[in-house]
Amino acid sequence: MRFAGLIHIAWRSLARNKMRSFLTMLGVIIGVAAVIAMLAVGRGAGETMNSSIAGLGSNVINVFPGSRTQGPARMEAGASSRFREEDVAAVRKEAGAILYITPVARSQAQLKAGGQNWRTSVLGAYPEYLSIRQWPLTSGAAYTVSEERGAAKVCVIGRTVADNLFGAGSDPTGLSVRINNLPFRILGVLESKGQNSFGQDQDDIVLAPFSTVQKKVLGNLYVSSMMASAVSEAAMPEAAQQITEILLRRLRLPPGAEPDFTVRTQTEIAAAANAISGALTVLLSSIAGISLLVGGIGIMNIMLVSVTERTREIGLRLAVGARGRDILLQFLVEAMAISLVGGLIGVGLGIGVAAVLAGAQGWAVKVSVSSVAVAFAFSAATGMFFGWWPARKAARLNPIDALRYE
Repeated sequence: MRFAGLIHIAWRSLARNKMRSFLTMLGVIIGVAAVIAMLAVGRGAGETMNSSIAGLGSNVINVFPGSRTQGPARMEAGASSRFREEDVAAVRKEAGAILYITPVARSQAQLKAGGQNWRTSVLGAYPEYLSIRQWPLTSGAAYTVSEERGAAKVCVIGRTVADNLFGAGSDPTGLSVRINNLPFRILGVLESKGQNSFGQDQDDIVLAPFSTVQKKVLGNLYVSSMMASAVSEAAMPEAAQQITEILLRRLRLPPGAEPDFTVRTQTEIAAAANAISGALTVLLSSIAGISLLVGGIGIMNIMLVSVTERTREIGLRLAVGARGRDILLQFLVEAMAISLVGGLIGVGLGIGVAAVLAGAQGWAVKVSVSSVAVAFAFSAATGMFFGWWPARKAARLNPIDALRYE
């Protein structure tokens, strides 16, 4: 029998039981739609993380005071070593793979301006911080090296801080703000960066000279962390190694001792984020794949019922000359038709669900051609796999027994 004839017979058989055929397809539709939507969410989350990491700056390397284990107790972070500005100066001087470096001092502070209050993060750093983060200003200008050395009470603020203290869309350049009751002059407003991959608002920040924050806000002589930028992406491992060697020497750790500080490159952060995103995508896709598996079991069940209902028809066809291969192909084509039509509908539904999630929930989703192809191919394979046994059962019926079946 020609393949076109098999398709015609299969389609006519499915059309006789429209509701049953649709309900059988429903499992495949839901499974394919779930696979596409979950893959879109996973890919979107991965791209959002990578974009956020890229927004941290160019070839960024972070150095944090670490913790050391003494006996059974593990000391708190920074308890075993503390950085000073002299350490930053040494790294700047000796590390040839470093382009920029700045110490960082962090604090939470209450801001007051124009009758408004706002609590936010205050970050002290050298002017190079903006170059490391690749963070331009929308208005005004950054503080200078001389203002850094003189511990001037000046700052630049993020868009969120400006909106909450001075009104949405305002330009407070030249105005004053009190930080923990100390008056600071606002030099400019940072360009908006939005949320990072952890959901933190990067624009909710005040950036001031390191010496000012260290001496007048925190009141100590220590460096919370360092932030550096390598001369190129390829030089990041070398830059990290140079920083490690210099700090080991300056902190006078014994030979073979583990560093009591942490050096993290942007590449390592991106790799960790991609690993998390990949695991999330696999998890979501596996859960969605279970729905497709359930749909395949539904196809097998209905095809077995169909073989039982049409036993006399099968016997008649075998009696007039149809071969077992023809019967096998007929029922296999019916199973494939259910899964393929369900797969097509599921593809459309999955793309629609992804679009709804992107619009209604504000999630970052990305539907790729590869995910659509994989989901559709998997639905076709489901029809082939779960339709094989019922089709084989039909092909192996004895014609005489089939004609006698009531």
